[in-house]
Amino acid sequence: MAESRMTESAGEHWVCAVLARIGWAPALVRDALERTDILAVQTEAGARRTIEVQVKTASPSERPNWLLGPRAQQAALSRHEWFALVALQDSPALAPRTFVVPRDHVAAAAWIHRQDWLTDPGAPAGRRRTSAAQARVQAEVFERYENWWDLLGTPTDQVPVMLPERFRDLALDPRVGLPEDHPWQMGLPDWT
Repeated sequence: MAESRMTESAGEHWVCAVLARIGWAPALVRDALERTDILAVQTEAGARRTIEVQVKTASPSERPNWLLGPRAQQAALSRHEWFALVALQDSPALAPRTFVVPRDHVAAAAWIHRQDWLTDPGAPAGRRRTSAAQARVQAEVFERYENWWDLLGTPTDQVPVMLPERFRDLALDPRVGLPEDHPWQMGLPDWT
């Protein structure tokens, strides 16, 4: 347990450090807000934008992945909710890899990834029963969001979708689809 908490702490502090360097005043939120680890206010003159960031941190691995359970699969409650998916490196001298992703993009990716795996017609019958709480998504799914720090002031519904193109096809597939309350149910945004 201690190692897991230390991993989480390393990711949260890393994100705070980067936010401070790029003009955001971050504050760690300790168990006060569900779905938010960091609140940050832009310090640029006249800007005063606020963002909410949930941090997920993966231990060093050749193929980092994050547990994105039911809470991570919930749609955003505002246009300023983000995830920072942090992948720690083997050496503490190396900066972590960070994927900066709007909450609705993470929710869609986690759902699509799990539903595709769960309902794969080629999988042996009855072998895949993992709950939504065990949904894991690999870094490759988010690779185009790496170091997207400069988009943090943008309302998340204006951020281009950079998930793999196959995820768009799967979102339209009745076998996979999207979560019931996801805003993309009304129409998929453009994928770039």
